[in-house]
Amino acid sequence: MCHKLTKSSTDRELYGVCGGIAEYLGISSFIVRVIFLFTFGVSFWVYIFLVWGLDEKPSL
Repeated sequence: MCHKLTKSSTDRELYGVCGGIAEYLGISSFIVRVIFLFTFGVSFWVYIFLVWGLDEKPSL
């Protein structure tokens, strides 16, 4: 089964982007948020792009 990067429906601090990346990679969302925090200059624009570009995870 092919996984698709989507926003998280359960791990949502702002829009579910970091939670979705963490679910896709199989790691803690805390780690993803720390990486985004330490690379804020670039990751801010990446985050904004992902907020607009990622689909919502379908509800079960």
